[in-house]
Amino acid sequence: MKQPVAEADDAARALARQLLQLKHASLAYLDDEGPGISRIAFGLDAAGCPMTLVSGLAAHAVALRAHAPCAVMLGDPGGKGDPLTHPRLMLRAVAEFVEKDSQRDHWLKGHPKAALYIDFTDFAFVRLRPVSALLNGGFGKAWRLAPDDLL
Repeated sequence: MKQPVAEADDAARALARQLLQLKHASLAYLDDEGPGISRIAFGLDAAGCPMTLVSGLAAHAVALRAHAPCAVMLGDPGGKGDPLTHPRLMLRAVAEFVEKDSQRDHWLKGHPKAALYIDFTDFAFVRLRPVSALLNGGFGKAWRLAPDDLL
């Protein structure tokens, strides 16, 4: 039986890297009440690894400190047509809180409005170290990706 999900090829890697350029994403996390999901600012660190900037007051920040495995969904449903025909990338990751000063200037290049709050003491950067990914390019187009395919 043919597997419905293919191994990554150059076209899949290119599409995944394109989706990684988006400035927002949905973050799935696990806390004491069960699974949760939140909209996050999204970007890549200087080495190309996914990351986000979070407030320590946010439920997802507290959850990631306690339980590092998480997932990120990238993709926009588009303005027209069936949202399921638009590409999307599900990234399984492990959250790593990193030194704010190491990423501050780089983050502001891609997210200039964050200058309003980036220096608040409760804000921190979280690197979302990829473990695996599933890319859906629309109906009948799906690929498995490894971290090396993304970075």
